[in-house]
Amino acid sequence: MNIFKQFYKSTHSPKDIASFRFQGIGKTILYVFILTLISILPSIYYLSTLLTAGIESTKSVINDDIPSFTIENGTLSAETDLPITIDKGDFSIIVDPTGVITNEDVNDEDNAFALLKNEIAVAGGGRVDTYSYSMLEGLSLTKDDFTDIVDKVDGMKGIIIPVVSTFMFLFSSAINFIEISILAWIGLALKNLAGRSISYRHSWRMAAYSVTLPTVFFTIMAAINTTVPNSIVINWFVQIIILFLAIKEIPNQKNTLEN
Repeated sequence: MNIFKQFYKSTHSPKDIASFRFQGIGKTILYVFILTLISILPSIYYLSTLLTAGIESTKSVINDDIPSFTIENGTLSAETDLPITIDKGDFSIIVDPTGVITNEDVNDEDNAFALLKNEIAVAGGGRVDTYSYSMLEGLSLTKDDFTDIVDKVDGMKGIIIPVVSTFMFLFSSAINFIEISILAWIGLALKNLAGRSISYRHSWRMAAYSVTLPTVFFTIMAAINTTVPNSIVINWFVQIIILFLAIKEIPNQKNTLEN
């Protein structure tokens, strides 16, 4: 049975999952990698669209809303006598060469990027991080320099997205292998409850296919950008139930011998 047919069977058939326990470990590992790739597709899509939208929004703000400025000798100077705050919905951009706005003011914003008189302040997640212009000693940055930086990032999207996606895939794969290994150990406890006899290697193969249904469900929820309450509990509950049902499909050796 090919991997894609196994994928389909694993979404609804504990009996087929039980039969997969005899297949080679290499094919099972390949299945886990494919399942991981499917699970991160919504994240890769949102990463791509958010990066593209963020770059275009930043370009628009820099070109149209922010006055010309220069960062030199540890101080910001700009063509404005008043602080400027640009509200972009969930994100704010602040330019203040006057020194009126402080770090505490920036922290009052949910998410913000601020060019202050002597430092850059970035607010998010209930905290604010600051970076002093003195770190740029001997260097001078202007609005045009920031525009060039954004243009370079825009030109590197074709590299940034694949690199970040690869890290996401590797990290998610590692998490999935750990999760399947834990589920396989749980399977050894479930075999006693079901009155069946299986080894850890068989339990591991079955566990790898038992995670298919919850993975598909949460991938769809991620694709439509819907948060599922208690997702971790639901995920483990469904996996364990499917694995238990699959274990019960294994013929009972005692009954087989009697027959």
